[in-house]
Amino acid sequence: MPAADLADVLGRAIQDVNDKLRQRIRQEPELAGMGTTMVAALWSGDTAVLANVGDSRAYLMRDFRAAHSPLVRVSEDHIYRHLVSDAGDVPDLPEKLARFLDGRTDGRSPDVTVLQLRPGDRLLLCSDGLSSYVPADLIRSALNSADSPPHVADALIAAALDQGGHDNVTVMVIDIADQALDGRR
Repeated sequence: MPAADLADVLGRAIQDVNDKLRQRIRQEPELAGMGTTMVAALWSGDTAVLANVGDSRAYLMRDFRAAHSPLVRVSEDHIYRHLVSDAGDVPDLPEKLARFLDGRTDGRSPDVTVLQLRPGDRLLLCSDGLSSYVPADLIRSALNSADSPPHVADALIAAALDQGGHDNVTVMVIDIADQALDGRR
């Protein structure tokens, strides 16, 4: 698909998820208050669109096999502490989510980021079950390995569980190669 259409397509897909949540809550009222966070990526050629809502995250590591590749967090958590001006000055500000998908139609849209991909990029999409339990330096170290994406994902999940993770741990690691950028598999 044309790169110019990526954000619209991904945005519609996320809206569909939110609509399905709303339908499910109507059918099962006891689920009122249910919600979810999400992070997603859609790409065409060398352009990717990342979307997140809540505290599921997206990270990018350029030239992931290089020894000192920095890990860049692409997304921002939608918790009050990150969204309130001078939050550090507010005593007892809860670690609650300020934005998530819950079937409502009022302002639950994701943040959208456009990236230009390059061969050697490694993307990490993950739930807070990883990022809340595994320090960024350990995440960087795992992504910096030459291991295949499934092996890196397994290692990150194991690290989260070893660190006491009790939340759902969802991890997707994506390597960008020349073939991915020109449409070949």
